Amino acid sequence: MEKEMERDAYTLKEDDNTGAVSIADDVVAMIASLAATEVEGVGAMVGNITNELMSRVGMKKLTKGVKVVVENGKVNADLAITIDYGHNIPETCQNVQKKVKNAIENMTGLEVEIVNIRIAGINMKD
Repeated sequence: MEKEMERDAYTLKEDDNTGAVSIADDVVAMIASLAATEVEGVGAMVGNITNELMSRVGMKKLTKGVKVVVENGKVNADLAITIDYGHNIPETCQNVQKKVKNAIENMTGLEVEIVNIRIAGINMKD
């Protein structure tokens, strides 16, 4: 029995006998971020200016560069990444989309509808 619990969390399962299982949007975003950075050619996740400033004062956030919306058991994810120089951008992005989709679906049981990728920069090799 699926239903929306809060704005930032989604109830995956609710049972009168055993209780409810809910997952926070930040957890889904963290899964997406970790999956994306495992793809060869992805340099890093890129956050907004607030995330960049917060990381400089020691407050790192694993969901940096990821926005996730979960509605009715379906996930829409937007990721901002940097690509390592020399890697094929369309191929790398397609690999990221597949990896993120599989990771979210396998770990949460939610259906991923959309994984949008924004290339925010190129990492030049030293």
